[in-house]
Amino acid sequence: MSSATPLPTQSDTCDTSASIDAITFEVVGNKLQAIAEEQATTLKAASGSPVVTEASDFNNGIYLADGSIVTMGPQVLFHAGTMSSVIRSIMRDYSENPGIAPGDMFMLNDPYRGAIHQPDVSIVAPVFIGGRQVAWVGSCAHQLDMGGMNFGSWGIGATEIQQEAMLIPGIKLVEGGVLRRDLWQMIMGMTRLPDVLGLDLKAMIAANTVASRRLTILMERYGVDTVITIMNREIDTSQRQLAARLAALPDGVFRARDYLEHDGHTDALYEICVAVEKRGPHITFDFEGTSPQAPGFINCTMSGLRGAVLTGLLPILAPDIRWNEGLLRPVTIRAPEGSLCNATFPAPTSAGTVSAAWVVQNVAVAALSRLVTFLPATRGEGQAVTKGHMTVLTLAGPNRDGSPFGTFLLDSTAGGGGAFIDHDGLDGSGDYVVPRPAIANVETNEASGPYLYLFREFVPDSGGPGAMRGGVGSTLAVTPHDTPVLTAMMLGHGVEVPNSIGLFGGRPGSCGRNFLRKSTDPVSALIKNGYSLDALSAQGVDDLGPKPGVLQLRAGHVIGYSFQGGGGYGDPLRRAVGQVAHDVSTGLVTVAGARRDYGVVMMDGARVDVAATRTLRATLRAQRLGTTSVTDVSEDSALPDVYCAEGRFVSIAGVDLGPCTGDWKEHTHRRVVDPADYGPHLRLHPELEMREYLCPKSGSLLEVEVVRKSQPSLVSFQLSV
Repeated sequence: MSSATPLPTQSDTCDTSASIDAITFEVVGNKLQAIAEEQATTLKAASGSPVVTEASDFNNGIYLADGSIVTMGPQVLFHAGTMSSVIRSIMRDYSENPGIAPGDMFMLNDPYRGAIHQPDVSIVAPVFIGGRQVAWVGSCAHQLDMGGMNFGSWGIGATEIQQEAMLIPGIKLVEGGVLRRDLWQMIMGMTRLPDVLGLDLKAMIAANTVASRRLTILMERYGVDTVITIMNREIDTSQRQLAARLAALPDGVFRARDYLEHDGHTDALYEICVAVEKRGPHITFDFEGTSPQAPGFINCTMSGLRGAVLTGLLPILAPDIRWNEGLLRPVTIRAPEGSLCNATFPAPTSAGTVSAAWVVQNVAVAALSRLVTFLPATRGEGQAVTKGHMTVLTLAGPNRDGSPFGTFLLDSTAGGGGAFIDHDGLDGSGDYVVPRPAIANVETNEASGPYLYLFREFVPDSGGPGAMRGGVGSTLAVTPHDTPVLTAMMLGHGVEVPNSIGLFGGRPGSCGRNFLRKSTDPVSALIKNGYSLDALSAQGVDDLGPKPGVLQLRAGHVIGYSFQGGGGYGDPLRRAVGQVAHDVSTGLVTVAGARRDYGVVMMDGARVDVAATRTLRATLRAQRLGTTSVTDVSEDSALPDVYCAEGRFVSIAGVDLGPCTGDWKEHTHRRVVDPADYGPHLRLHPELEMREYLCPKSGSLLEVEVVRKSQPSLVSFQLSV
């Protein structure tokens, strides 16, 4: 029999709610949040990995005895959303043998048991008081290397999960407060960086120990049943608040679709589709139509799907509600087994976080943003997609002193933020999945390994054009220094797909770009001649595509990448002229981009020619429709470019687009556009095309859709009225 006491639930826990006053409820609730913050501080302080200390690629939390989320940190939301799955897997598999007892901690990285991919390692610990299990605490952090066929455990070329890295199904790493030496040595023997991994695992153990002690003190002060009741009430309160918010939103179906190129073997194209159906106080995410699972490493399992959906939901539907299990109770998630976002064993998943799960996040954000737009009170929460891709760059080899070196650059989080209906996206915003984003200082990274940065800068014209502009992305390049060779591995997506979807006429942000320049120049010459992307490109670079894989870098070689900008919101021809002029003055938009994307004519690169701009904008709208004149449209309206009035969809120019229950696109002017018309930063996979949907009288841009050439247009939203 297990040494663990049966799990308490809300029904069998002593309900002291009648005696819990409001002050006690708030004090204990805030103390639980403070424990999670201290847990994070401990992990970050004890870790030796720049992934944790500089980029905050971790999370932690407190959980009920049944695994339900009570608190989570504001770091990587994927992790917080999956640790409850980790805990439930451990309870299911190990409650009887080897048992769950005081002082135990379990380690898991198996995507088919709750993780997203093998480098994301969770360590969770049961909390006992008086022999009774009362809660769990847990920490999860991305590890630089968990073994496998490639440094960093990114299994490019893998066909099954066993090739990618060691699979840890939930072993009892700490037993009765004592670290298991046999298991520790086994794990350290399979990683290329045992010192870094060992310190990170001990940091997670320390963080859990701190959280367990603080939670024990809290329960001893206020009473176990009182604290457990408050935990449950916190969850119930969040559930009621989200249900009430959902009930106030219009019923309907809100859809989004996005694509992934290259599965690690061939440049095949995959898609993820979601239909978000909102009915009363409930919401369903249905991923029917998503591509079957891939033969390569881009898949995610149900745990990754769940974490990605939660990541999209929290900031849009619950920005002012406590983030816990209650927010999942009104939510149903459906996905076909064996699909890209619900893969079945033994499909490889090591790039699942930066591939399938990332794109799930994109479509969840786009669909939910369409939903909230149709209620004035929540309209401001809708957001175009923030930097819809991720690119991984690892570097490994001999350090300056000859010792083993390896790192995972996370500068790629500095893409552009998606725009809102009333303000621009942030430039270099950080990723949507990280509410408190951070990247390392250049000097910090250079001090940690044998390489130098040539530049790290914003990319002009990379933000998605719109009435509100998407944030611009950034770019960087590095070169080996004080080492004979570095092995680089680069992989990602979004080089041939503009994943940063715009909303209501906003255009997508730029594509990413991966590049390499081979030379024998000394570092001094590289610094002199390669101080910017333009300067480096003028010397000639090789574009590497989305997944170039393993590359050998020697002295004089330069490797770099650029990151997607955020999607725009609203027709770019409605953007205030003064805002465009300001963007030009700050270097975020070029003079050519101002004319091409916004119809703004600059004189001497500094002043706006107002009359020429007015004429050009009217001409561009007419050209969209293939006519000579168009109806004027307000450029300062606070309404979305398509809205619902008295059961009918209406364009911003007042054109009837049919009943709100139907497909409004049937009443628009549709055209296919060349991505070159959108500037130098957009490229499309050969199977894709870009479609515009336009107001048939004003020529206003109502939606831009990136779609497989053979597919029908997406019915992006329908209301039940």
